[in-house]
Amino acid sequence: MLKRSRLALAMSVAATALCACGGAAESPAAAPGTAAPSTAVQDKKRQFEAAKADCMKQKGFTYVPYVKPEKQESDQERKLASGDYEAMRTYREKYGFGVFALHVYPKELNAPEHMGGEPVQDPNIKIAGALSPSQGEAYQEARDACVAVAGKQALGLTLKSGMDYYGQIAQAHKRAKAAELDGDQELVSLAGSMATCLKGKGYAVSDTKPTAMDRRGELTFLDQQSKLGREQQGDQPGGPKMTKDTKQIQMPTLTPEQARPYLTKEIKAALDDLECGKDFYAAYLPKETAIQRQVNDRFAF
Repeated sequence: MLKRSRLALAMSVAATALCACGGAAESPAAAPGTAAPSTAVQDKKRQFEAAKADCMKQKGFTYVPYVKPEKQESDQERKLASGDYEAMRTYREKYGFGVFALHVYPKELNAPEHMGGEPVQDPNIKIAGALSPSQGEAYQEARDACVAVAGKQALGLTLKSGMDYYGQIAQAHKRAKAAELDGDQELVSLAGSMATCLKGKGYAVSDTKPTAMDRRGELTFLDQQSKLGREQQGDQPGGPKMTKDTKQIQMPTLTPEQARPYLTKEIKAALDDLECGKDFYAAYLPKETAIQRQVNDRFAF
C-alpha cells in the first residue's frame, strides 16, 4: 500500500483507534443516545479546526476546517445505548459484536472502503489521498505539528501529533471508566455474575472488571480478525503510530461469503454474552454513554 493511501486511510479511520478502550459495538466513542454537544462545545470544535487550518496555511499546505455534523440518532440507537435487551438482541442476531459483520454488511456498517460513499465526508481525506508519497509524508508531519499548535490554542492541551490526540482521548476514557465504572459496586457485582454465567457456557473470562466484561467478546473477535489479516498480508509496516492506549487492527480482505462463517460463530457468542449480561448491560451502558459524552466534549471530539 502506498504511503499516500495509508495517510488518507489513517485520517478516515483515526477515531477507530479509540476502540481499544471504548464501549461495545452498540456504544462507540461517539456514543448514540447522548445529548447533542452544547453550543460551547461546538464552538470549541470550530476553533480547533480553524487553528489547524491557519497553521497548515503557514506551512504551505491546504487544510479545510471540518467539523462533522452531528448525526440524528434513531430510536433503535438510543435504545442500544441504554442497554435495552430487545434492541441489543435484534442487533446481535444480525451483526454479532459488529466485527466480522463489517465484511458481510460493509455498506450498512460503513466499513473503511465504503466510507467514501457517504454524503458528508472530511475533505482533507481527499486532499491527503491525492499527494505523492513524499508530499504525503511532509503533509503528515505538518499536520501533526499543527495539531499540537491548535490543541494548545483552542483546547489547552499539550499534544505531540494527531495520534497523540486520539491516544489522550483514549486514556481519558480509560481513566474515567476505571474510576467510575470499575469502582461501581453494583456493576462489579453484575459483572461477576455475568462472568460466572459465561464460564458455565464454556467461555474463557480472564478479567471480570466491568469495563473488561463490556469489551471481552468484541476484542476476542477483533483479535481473530487481525490474525486473519496477518496470515493474508504478513505484518504491515508503516501506517499511523500506535500508542499504549490505541490498538492497531490489521483488516483481512474477505468477501461476504468468506466472512459469513466467522460471523455465524460471532453471533452465537454475542447472543450468549447478552443472555449472561442482560442485567449488566442495562446498568452499565447508560453510565458508560454519559462518561463518553463528557470526555468527548472535553476534547472537542
